[in-house]
Amino acid sequence: MTGDQDDQPRVVAVSRDSNHHFSKPVVDAVTLLEGLGVEGDAHLGTTVQHRSRVARDPSQPNLRQVHLIHAELFDEVAAAGYEVAPGQLGENVTTRGVDLLGLPEGALLHLGADACVRVTGLRNPCQQINGFEPGLLREVLGRAEDGTVERRGGVMSVVVAGGVVRPGDAVRVELPAGDLEPLRPV
Repeated sequence: MTGDQDDQPRVVAVSRDSNHHFSKPVVDAVTLLEGLGVEGDAHLGTTVQHRSRVARDPSQPNLRQVHLIHAELFDEVAAAGYEVAPGQLGENVTTRGVDLLGLPEGALLHLGADACVRVTGLRNPCQQINGFEPGLLREVLGRAEDGTVERRGGVMSVVVAGGVVRPGDAVRVELPAGDLEPLRPV
């Protein structure tokens, strides 16, 4: 079967920032380090690096080493009048063609030739999103028809195999064995 590259799950952009800024600059490539995260990123480490979580308990394991967002979210918010580009919501990896939010806990995402991350949960969108673009938070955090909270700000993961990740790299999903658990915020 042949297909256009646009039909294949892939990495659209990669981003990192050595400081704790909300947005991360897009770069040509990122190196994922097993058990740590993105080399040169402020969230690199085995223990939690997000400032609010460090304040509560700095010994917590870092389940948020790599943040991934689906580029389709940018398309959706554009329809509501918001212009968002890769890296601007703080993600490290922007994908296209992968239903990130529909993945179960523990799903593996193989990125390019060598890198692999294990999905740990949903990003819990916060008020900083409105600081980036007023009103945007309601586009990525809302309520489903049944009243449950919908978090659409991407997924968090840990690095299980290191490697270099670049735009254009293929993304392959590997589901965990056994019962599949839906993602929860981490």
